[in-house]
Amino acid sequence: QVQLVESGGGSVHPGGSLRLSCSVNGRIFSIMTMAWHRQAPGKQRELVAEITTGGRTDYADSVKGRYNITRDNAKNTAYLQMDSLKPGNTAVYYCDARLKPPYEGDYWGQGNQVTVSS
Repeated sequence: QVQLVESGGGSVHPGGSLRLSCSVNGRIFSIMTMAWHRQAPGKQRELVAEITTGGRTDYADSVKGRYNITRDNAKNTAYLQMDSLKPGNTAVYYCDARLKPPYEGDYWGQGNQVTVSS
């Protein structure tokens, strides 16, 4: 059973920073694309950032230059560093781990609340 454990959410003032972590149990982390999605109240869930098994990254336009996604295969953990946070970034952030083809499987973390307010 694949399990994701997230940590690192919280409350910050505008301009502040937070780092989210997502750890995956088992030995399959290295064949997973890792991503974070977020869902703000009354809005649809959206992809924020992802990193492939080869380290290629992609970001939503709204977070480019402020967010940085990385992975540490030795620790089975992905990280999302969020800088210059804005009130509009307030949302529940969910970690998503997808197995690389030909394997199948898409797993989600429990979500972490990120609140940016003055």
